[in-house]
Amino acid sequence: MRSASAVLGQEAAAFLARPHLLYIDGHFVPAADGKTFSTYDPSSSEHLAEVAYAGAADVTAAVAAARTALDGDWGRLPASARGQLLARLADLIERHAPELAELEAIDGGKPVVVNEAMDIPAAVEHFRYYSGWPSKLEGSTIPVMAPGTLCYTRLEPVGVCAQIIPWNFPLMMAAWKLAPALAAGCTIVLKPAEQTPLTALRLAELVHEAGFPPGTVNVLTGDGTTGAELVAHPGVDKVAFTGSTAVGREIAARAGADFKRVTLELGGKSPNIVLADADVKAAIAGAFDGIYFNSGQSCVAGSRLYVHRGLYDDVVAGLAAAARQAPVGPALDRSTGYGPLVSAEQYHRVRDYIEDGIAAGATLLAGEVPPAEPAGGWFVRPVVFTEVNPDMRISREEIFGPVLVVAPFDDVDEAVTLANDTAYGLAAGVWTRDLRQAHSLAARVKAGMFYVNGWALGDPAAPWGGMKASGIGREMGRANLDAYLEVKTVWTVYDPQ
Repeated sequence: MRSASAVLGQEAAAFLARPHLLYIDGHFVPAADGKTFSTYDPSSSEHLAEVAYAGAADVTAAVAAARTALDGDWGRLPASARGQLLARLADLIERHAPELAELEAIDGGKPVVVNEAMDIPAAVEHFRYYSGWPSKLEGSTIPVMAPGTLCYTRLEPVGVCAQIIPWNFPLMMAAWKLAPALAAGCTIVLKPAEQTPLTALRLAELVHEAGFPPGTVNVLTGDGTTGAELVAHPGVDKVAFTGSTAVGREIAARAGADFKRVTLELGGKSPNIVLADADVKAAIAGAFDGIYFNSGQSCVAGSRLYVHRGLYDDVVAGLAAAARQAPVGPALDRSTGYGPLVSAEQYHRVRDYIEDGIAAGATLLAGEVPPAEPAGGWFVRPVVFTEVNPDMRISREEIFGPVLVVAPFDDVDEAVTLANDTAYGLAAGVWTRDLRQAHSLAARVKAGMFYVNGWALGDPAAPWGGMKASGIGREMGRANLDAYLEVKTVWTVYDPQ
């Protein structure tokens, strides 16, 4: 297999050849101790680049730079200027979309055609949506009981924000975090996942080109140790994290002890329900995309499918046939629909779950156990399990891979019970022609998002997030903007009695 750099466009290849440094206070600098780490191409397992590894000294420098910007040039900007900078950054991302799509593909394994069609445009639209908000953030005047008194509120930025993003949607998750925080007037230290640092560093170059004041956005690359240093730093006012529930619990405990604001977008084991009156063809296609998009590496993956017994055989047969024909391949190949898993670690995690499902007695209807030592990239073909029960690990735990479990039900009450039998509560959905039944289920199923005859729909204006072990707070929309704002109440006695 040719190396990734041999098939990259000129811009992406040029970026890959540059040093990959930390972005602190408007400068690209090596780690204070000179440490680096490696990043790899999931389609070939080849080494891509050495990236600066941020330690405690770098965290302190980035937080200090963010505080200085908050109290200085960024904090003094008028709201309209913040909006203009966000819009300028959106334009730059759009201008460099082909390059960013390729960098996402080689660093994370998501097919370049998917990045071009969804991830990069979604990042652009996120910055554009929030670019309109800074001049719309208004306090209110409150008619209080006390005579001769003016009471009003101010909306102020929370402060310095630590933002930690995952590897499955790197650039899009950076946009989800950066855009609302910047619109609110906060400053940021962003830490991308160690598996996918490249587009965050390229985004830092675009932030610099857009003209954001130094220190407004800082980017630190590293691993969980870097993230832990950032979460624990006393100069951080808020932590926003997207990732696993296990890490989210640790962050919540530390942030709670320090009384830091926190937003957590965590895992899921989302149920997808096919009722007896569903459009079978649409349900099969929707359920397939719901679990296998991004090779199942999505917190919102519809990984538990419950099908009315009358449709069960048809739906299962359709899913199995589609799984066997899925175009799995290298991320830069334009015929690829489903790329590799992001890393060797994730590959072996998913492989272990497939083996565990077979050992527990589930039927592997489609897919296979991938080899223990793959030749080349970390590819796992779509898997369909039937003959599952709710107590199996493959039914209860988030796998984060292309693994679907399918089970029948006989009535709607049983479907609701099965859907709610989980520690998670991120997303759920139903396929039906009966909208009255759909809205009834939307009220009964415990999830932060509910889809009717679709899956994983999203818009920058619509809140995104979950209940229970799926997190705290919401991404996107006004709800996420509010998470970066403090409300200050001002009392003025202008006519003392």
